[in-house]
Amino acid sequence: MMTRFLCPTNLTVASVVLAWLGAAPIAQAADATNAFSKPTIDIGIVARDVEKTATFYREAIGLKEMKGFSAPAELGKKIGLVDNHPINVRVFVTEEIEGATRIKLMSFPAANGKLPDRSHIHSTIGINYLTFFVKDMDQALVRLKKAGVKLLGATPVSLGGKAQLVTFQDPDGNFVELIGPARD
Repeated sequence: MMTRFLCPTNLTVASVVLAWLGAAPIAQAADATNAFSKPTIDIGIVARDVEKTATFYREAIGLKEMKGFSAPAELGKKIGLVDNHPINVRVFVTEEIEGATRIKLMSFPAANGKLPDRSHIHSTIGINYLTFFVKDMDQALVRLKKAGVKLLGATPVSLGGKAQLVTFQDPDGNFVELIGPARD
């Protein structure tokens, strides 16, 4: 696991929080009405088995693992995201470019979290699926098959033209869809 440890004794709380949230100095957009400093978002996923889930996102989907980071339990509690558990985050991106959307994968074995109902996306309120846009659906399907991923429904489904959509679930039941062109 690639991890960068944050040491609050050497950093201000604000700089630790900014590092934890993945903030980086980004030039102000020309549009003064836009409230966002970055056109993408980061998504945090809590996994039951972080190793198994990391392997899934890396090998089955094809994400690239970047340098992760950690935050002490006290900081996580102060921010309000955890109740005194240390945070170790593994970071994955679709592409190694500045400002890319990041999947932040973490696990809290001592917290004994509960899985929501993942029968269908309408079974649980809240964020229920991730969509990744791929360049080559045929290649993506080979990766999924090699990883033993079971496709849902009658996917792949044609979206018109060469565009196809496939759906499946990650090791914790989170829904994932891939959209992209098939070769023929």
